[in-house]
Amino acid sequence: MELIKNLKEISVIKNLFLAILGTILLAVSAKIKIPFWPVPMTMQTFVVLLIGVLYGWKLGLFTVSLYLLEGIVGLPVFAGTPEKGIGLVYFTGPTMGYLIGFLVGVFLTGFFTFNNNFFENFIKLIFSVSFIYLFGLLWLGSIIGWDKPVFELGAQPFLLAELFKILILSVLIPKISKFRS
Repeated sequence: MELIKNLKEISVIKNLFLAILGTILLAVSAKIKIPFWPVPMTMQTFVVLLIGVLYGWKLGLFTVSLYLLEGIVGLPVFAGTPEKGIGLVYFTGPTMGYLIGFLVGVFLTGFFTFNNNFFENFIKLIFSVSFIYLFGLLWLGSIIGWDKPVFELGAQPFLLAELFKILILSVLIPKISKFRS
């Protein structure tokens, strides 16, 4: 009985360590801007999907929730922080829908089973990331108004970069999915 208790404690500590590591990767991925056309890209969506692939839906959802909580309480973990504000004020700004979409994206990616089939993995990742953009565009439209070109402002400039990130992850999945926790 004592052994089972110790194993559960080790598992909790391991998962907490992995979640904190994931939030650090998310924060770093938000801060690094990679020159890309037509707009620079961050690697946040890549890391959200990677966390789903590696951690599964439970730990992935916990990790992204912890990341969002860190940002809400004022840690400068989001892209554009602290320059554009921090905490709840930043969170409820124009990017809130995308941040909420991270939860759906990591859940779906973590829920899927990946294999060595590049095309299948690619479709699953496209499906997962589409919810990040869906939530992002819905929130953005409610903020700036639906009379504005919401898709052209909130998705179109990022689609080429997103495709590039999903292609990279699709190639990497057979190598990294064996590390799924």
